[in-house]
Amino acid sequence: MSNFVIHVTRDLALKIAPPNTPPSSPGYSQRTGADLESLRSLLLSISRPVPFEHTGECLRSVQRLESNRDSFTGPDDEETTLRRAIVGHLTVNIYRGALDAFLKEARQIEDEIEWWNDVECSSSNVIHYFIQTLPLRLASLGDTILAKFRRHNLPLRPSIFTPSSLRQLFPSTSVLRPSSLTVALFPYLRSQPYSIALLTGRFPSVSAFADSPRQSVVSALHAVYFTFVNLAHGLVRIVSLPLELTRGECNYKRDQLKKMRDERAETLGLLAEMRDSLASTLEDLSNEAGMEKLKVFAYSLYRVIQGKHPFPIDNLENLSTVTFLQFVAEELHPSDISMRTPEIATRNLARPSRFTLLWPRLLLLPPLMLYALRCVYASRWSLHEVAVEAWQTARGFWEGWLLEPLREVVKTVRTGGDDTVIVNQQSLRADLDSLERMALALAQEKLNYNATQIEALSRQIQLGDLTPVMQIYEEDIKNPLKSAVGGTLLRTLFIQVQKAKVDIDQALAGIDKLLKSQELTFAFVGVAPAIAIVYVLGGYVRAIWAGGRGRGRYGGSRRKASVWLKMRRIERLLIAQPKSDHDHRHPGAPLAQPAPSIPPLTAGLLLLSVSHLRTYAERYLPANTRLREGFLEDVVDLEDPALGRAEKLRVLDRMWRSWGEVLEWNKAANIGR
Repeated sequence: MSNFVIHVTRDLALKIAPPNTPPSSPGYSQRTGADLESLRSLLLSISRPVPFEHTGECLRSVQRLESNRDSFTGPDDEETTLRRAIVGHLTVNIYRGALDAFLKEARQIEDEIEWWNDVECSSSNVIHYFIQTLPLRLASLGDTILAKFRRHNLPLRPSIFTPSSLRQLFPSTSVLRPSSLTVALFPYLRSQPYSIALLTGRFPSVSAFADSPRQSVVSALHAVYFTFVNLAHGLVRIVSLPLELTRGECNYKRDQLKKMRDERAETLGLLAEMRDSLASTLEDLSNEAGMEKLKVFAYSLYRVIQGKHPFPIDNLENLSTVTFLQFVAEELHPSDISMRTPEIATRNLARPSRFTLLWPRLLLLPPLMLYALRCVYASRWSLHEVAVEAWQTARGFWEGWLLEPLREVVKTVRTGGDDTVIVNQQSLRADLDSLERMALALAQEKLNYNATQIEALSRQIQLGDLTPVMQIYEEDIKNPLKSAVGGTLLRTLFIQVQKAKVDIDQALAGIDKLLKSQELTFAFVGVAPAIAIVYVLGGYVRAIWAGGRGRGRYGGSRRKASVWLKMRRIERLLIAQPKSDHDHRHPGAPLAQPAPSIPPLTAGLLLLSVSHLRTYAERYLPANTRLREGFLEDVVDLEDPALGRAEKLRVLDRMWRSWGEVLEWNKAANIGR
């Protein structure tokens, strides 16, 4: 039983008044005591929900007990209360079974509608369906021809099967009425005629040829061109005629199934409207009034399920409540839901059998697999080499471009970047000390610095200031030859060379510090392409795996697209409110009763779509989360018959606003079915 039916009828059994145990009346007898014990045991067995298959047996037990009521005189309050409680529980069970049966019927028919719609919307699916059903069509065609031969007592000869002979045996009386052979291939044409438009060329008028020779030639060429074009179009139409007829068959079956679904949905809407009436009936504490109301409700339930008036109102008193409940139970008795919709099978509206859909694969798959295996075996060495190279490439990429860079990143993080990249700090220190010694020696010899001046000059050199040395150099270049031979020009030049070397080392040390500060960044930049490739490939494989198995977050993209379609359909139902072809006024309701804000057909179709939302939430949304609880609360509001059209539209707005981004309905809308 569906969760929607369980949710709607959960509290109905709690509204039944529990039987009390007053003192028995003077008409109490031993046989009546046995009946009371039987009633108590029966009430105890049906107080909890029982399978619908057991309801008929319980009704027969109550019917047998009612047939024994003439065995005692005088009423017994306990027996009446027990009978009323038992009948109340049975009414709830039968009402629950009726809701579940019509909901399952409507859902089954809607599944068939969606299947035919998927076939019709795709040309490739139409071609595939035509190929799948071609053996059945040819078998039907052969049976039609053989039946015609037997009817006319014609011998089976090869000459009979010529087109001319078949045209004589199966003449077509009208363009709008197909021949028997066409009907044998496409049975839906018995009730839906078809026509083929014949296309011809467009010839110019006589005046076009009389104007001038050039105009005559142009007109003739245009006429020939359009004639060939229309002829080509006509040939294409003739070739594609079987596919057009197949598409028309899918359209016809879908439309017929929609009518059947609307009938079930309208009955489902009427049953949902009766829920409040049943609740008020069960809450009535008066035994006589309560039993009478249960009788009226059972009769109304039977009328709704039958879709007509099975008995006149005057005969209502001649039948008991249990009798009407038995009528309803007999209507709902078949356990196999496919038996509840015999029209689908008798009118050939269901999808083909599984074997019919699979025979092309079963026929073509073995030879294709054999051919593929032969090709693989013939190229086994080449495939082996390709596999080895692919493995080595993948292994090299994994180890050289992913694992090794990651190890370097970990090493950088762990060591903190102590190693140098360009220049060594000890080498820089040695060059600076050498420069200091050379400058101090020159200043001490040439300038006769004392200890204090030497210390001050040392600090200047550490800061990169060589002013005293440069002053000596300036004096030496005034007499370069003399200074080069007997002076200090060469020493000052070498000191400047050393100073340039120190400056270069310091610049490289700065660059080294910059590189060390960004070493972690460079390490991640080096490994980022490999990580990106692995991430993309992993996501692609995961999407294929999840999509192929129909799973994924919140049911996968296809489930989200299905929910998006149901949400859109619910909103369209509430706005458009399709009209019913029948007047299904609530049975027993006065003529002056105002029409409900939501008609029964709209209410039934609405409940059918909402049941899909409930199934989706209970199956694919994570349990014990606010997402699932909030979504189900909104579903309950849509199921509530007390809410009108405007209130349910506001609930839909809330659902679009609350769950549209979370469940990615904006993305699911772009997914093909």
